[in-house]
Amino acid sequence: MGDRAVASAKTRSRQSGRGRRRLSVDERRDELIEAALQLFSTRPPEDISIDDVAAAAGASRALVYHYFGGKYELYIAALGSAARQLSVLLEPPTEGKPLERLRISLERYFDFVESHAAGYAALLRGGPADRSGEVGEIVDGIRQLLLDRILHSLDVESPQPILRITLRSWMAAVETAGLDWLENRDVTRPELERLLVDHLVVMLHVAGRHDPGTGALFDRLAQAELGPQA
Repeated sequence: MGDRAVASAKTRSRQSGRGRRRLSVDERRDELIEAALQLFSTRPPEDISIDDVAAAAGASRALVYHYFGGKYELYIAALGSAARQLSVLLEPPTEGKPLERLRISLERYFDFVESHAAGYAALLRGGPADRSGEVGEIVDGIRQLLLDRILHSLDVESPQPILRITLRSWMAAVETAGLDWLENRDVTRPELERLLVDHLVVMLHVAGRHDPGTGALFDRLAQAELGPQA
């Protein structure tokens, strides 16, 4: 009975090995990136080694180096993959009032923050790589994506300077709030998301005193939310 079990295990091992060999180059690379993302979601990138990724993917250390060259290249690839996932999550809602669409986008953003907690925190606090290089470009790309999604939610095509500055300031507040929430978790996520939407409304109201276009946007949002009596 024991011999049959050992033989069965060996057969499964050989079958598994043949299955892995059938993976295309792109599929195998994606598998390694997914393993890295899972690890980066639970531990800071600097605490993760190539050996950790290889073990999580059921691959050899040499194979990880073959595909990525080193830990920095793997981190960049994983970060780029996460950015693409976020882009899909933040695809603009097509229905609802402007602030409702913004609430939905913010909820999806915090879904991403929560599921990639350690990696998100490490990324915004600097991470293991030079923020002025490829990592910085990816972070800037994510921020531009968020700005574009916010503008779409607000039905704004091209923001004037005051509105652009206001929205970017709010985005910085969202990032800070996300880091604080991950560290403390002493308010509920829905409560935090509602707070941040209200925060933006107040910022737009104040900015509207300095820019007629932003003031008109605030009035339009108020009318859409509250009805003609606003």
